[in-house]
Amino acid sequence: MIAFTQHFTRQARHLMFAFLGAGMLVAVPVHADDHAGMAKMDIVDTAVAAGSFNTLVAAVQAADLVETLKGEGPFTVFAPTDEAFAKIPAADLDALLADKEKLTAVLTYHVVAGKVMAADVVGMTSAETVQGSSLTIDATDGVMVDSATVVKTDIETSNGVIHVIDTVLM
Repeated sequence: MIAFTQHFTRQARHLMFAFLGAGMLVAVPVHADDHAGMAKMDIVDTAVAAGSFNTLVAAVQAADLVETLKGEGPFTVFAPTDEAFAKIPAADLDALLADKEKLTAVLTYHVVAGKVMAADVVGMTSAETVQGSSLTIDATDGVMVDSATVVKTDIETSNGVIHVIDTVLM
């Protein structure tokens, strides 16, 4: 676990320096789009700026999905927090991060084509992911996406929307 934490911390630090060096990390709150005259950031930049999606951002980079999620979209991302990734045993997370094909499948299972706002999600029972499978949606008591609880909704980006979830969907 300590080796994984040190390795992940090193990876996260390198990733953050890469974003800083490229000038892509902007010190703007996640809801910068609420302020008149400020441009919205894309999904990746919004996740980086939030500070609570470091593992997700590292995984997106490992799967070579950064350019896709910075693309035109629109995309709806059910984004697991760092705490959600921490629920996965270290050995399993290491194995997932090392297996690009499986990692890509897991990450794309969290993405729905189109911009689906919370008001739309509560009226749905399922949604097809870009991975090709369907997510089960249950809005009877809060909103559940498969086994994950949606804890924050409607973080609008320039190319879609992020809904924060508390569990990685496998």
